[in-house]
Amino acid sequence: MVASGGRVALGCGNFGGVGSAPEFFGQGLSRDQAFELMDAAWELGITHFDTADAYGGGRSETVIGAWIRSRGTVPQLTTKTHNPMLAGTDFGLKPERIARQLRDSLDRLGVDRVDLYLAHEFDPDVPLPESIGAFEAAREAGLIGAYGVSNFDAAQLTAAIEAGAPRAIQNCYSLLTRQDRRDVLPLCAERQVAYQAFSPLAGGWLTGKYRPGEAFPAGSRMTQRPEPYQEFLSDQTFAVLGGLDAIAVGRGISMAGLALAWLLADNRVTKIVIGPGRPEHLAPVGEALAHPLADAELAEIERVIDGVIA
Repeated sequence: MVASGGRVALGCGNFGGVGSAPEFFGQGLSRDQAFELMDAAWELGITHFDTADAYGGGRSETVIGAWIRSRGTVPQLTTKTHNPMLAGTDFGLKPERIARQLRDSLDRLGVDRVDLYLAHEFDPDVPLPESIGAFEAAREAGLIGAYGVSNFDAAQLTAAIEAGAPRAIQNCYSLLTRQDRRDVLPLCAERQVAYQAFSPLAGGWLTGKYRPGEAFPAGSRMTQRPEPYQEFLSDQTFAVLGGLDAIAVGRGISMAGLALAWLLADNRVTKIVIGPGRPEHLAPVGEALAHPLADAELAEIERVIDGVIA
């Protein structure tokens, strides 16, 4: 059992797909592979599963629901809505759609409520108070424990706070994507909004699997869905990775373990959402929890990335 596993959630975006991308629906991890991963995560003490209605076109929620029925246990659950379930179908945060999508999510998961329900993205076409009203109604009805947002910037999060009571935000945050440290993280600390970091390993870049001059490994994010990570294709990024790898080797852990430990060292980061493809990919979680970073090590990491990654 991994101590303090409560700060880590299992991201289930690769169950039956690759995130919310319709072109990959039906791909990703099979049911058996997803079951093996959930079993391994649970054994490590990771009891919070994170999904979305559009992950795999609903397949992620369906597989989690089947696992819950099979194992007779219910993890903490986060799910989200905004993205289309099929290419060309409806999307967004209209109140009636939120209500419909939540009902469908609960059916696929086979539960009466989820702990946290998130707006997966900001919807500029729907007044935010209307969407927040739908989340409030779901909370009052007992269908969700709390609600929040994802992929919101500081101004959008401020608007959500003014419209209601979002309890959490889930954004991309890692050693290579640190934009939120400027404004979103301070805002969360000030307004008591829990901050959850997804893609903590930057799509695999912080595992050391990508090396200059070498082909991307088969099945990696850079061979499946490279668009979100194009900014990392630079000599500067590889220089940073080399420096981080040297620090990790000096501590006797993997670069991935170092990257997760860096996040866990920031008390403003309430939870990190990892998306492993295989049970062995959970090992860096144990490394990070077993080897917390001291102030001197954090300063060394900052020196490596200072002036290179904003």
